[in-house]
Amino acid sequence: MNTMPRVAICVVTYNSALLIADLVSSLGRGTEGVTLSLVFADNASSDDTVSEIERHAPHATVVHNGGNLGYAAGVNAAVRAAGQQDAYLILNADVRLDPGCVLALYETLTPDIGIVVPRLTDAHGILISSQRRAPTVLRAWGDAILGAERAGRFPQLGEIVTDPKAYQSEHTTDWAEGSTQLISADCWRMCGEWDESYFLYSEETEYDLRVRDFGLVTWYQPRATAQHLEGGSAGNPRQWSLLIANRIKLFGADHGRASTLAFWCATMVREGTRSLLGRRTSRAAFRDLISPARLREPRGPQWLADVKV
Repeated sequence: MNTMPRVAICVVTYNSALLIADLVSSLGRGTEGVTLSLVFADNASSDDTVSEIERHAPHATVVHNGGNLGYAAGVNAAVRAAGQQDAYLILNADVRLDPGCVLALYETLTPDIGIVVPRLTDAHGILISSQRRAPTVLRAWGDAILGAERAGRFPQLGEIVTDPKAYQSEHTTDWAEGSTQLISADCWRMCGEWDESYFLYSEETEYDLRVRDFGLVTWYQPRATAQHLEGGSAGNPRQWSLLIANRIKLFGADHGRASTLAFWCATMVREGTRSLLGRRTSRAAFRDLISPARLREPRGPQWLADVKV
């Protein structure tokens, strides 16, 4: 009788052809001790992503979304296609699992722990500050004035947890970056699907904080490790503008007008000062922040294409 936990790895792809081979090659060692189902939800890639999946993972399930529906919609499509499992590992295509990663994540799940995240390093083996605190007005101002790295050393002032000591032991975290998140089946049933109104960015924040509202927690487990090569939002003006806009949208969904205005002001100061320092990403975000009509626009693939840089 097979008593190994059933875990579906759910990967959303969009023009990810160059990442597939290395991703798949890491899964064997990364999923030791679990029964693996591999599902790709492809958002209408125009490159060789699908053929690369068929080449390197011929037994995987591929969901053809028929268009660029966004990350949350891709996650939901992959989980639906995976069917009944014990847990679902939401995984970016640019993540490489270390040996035993998935089992270590799974063994951490309890009735109270709905999501488990690993210790992440970048392509050079440097620790990624992947833990996050819930967004607040004070933390937005701390980031604007001190910068994310310095503000993150102080729990009241920073959203990103930057103290290296916080990555040495396991504990709860308000939310975590969304590249590698193991979600229990019970958590998924209780809390529902990811919010597809977030085309890209803040979807994992919304989900992790929603899980907390349901009385469950997100847990950081350093015994599980993985490498995240990390994409290019920090250097892409279009994507950065979307990231900033969705942060304000997320905050405004759970706070009143006064608090949201204070959060918006802090964000304006942050992006405005960095724009003056010559950052093209912040200049694009600042231009959209000062346009209420722009902030209210639907944020899909066409919006990304239209952002002026």
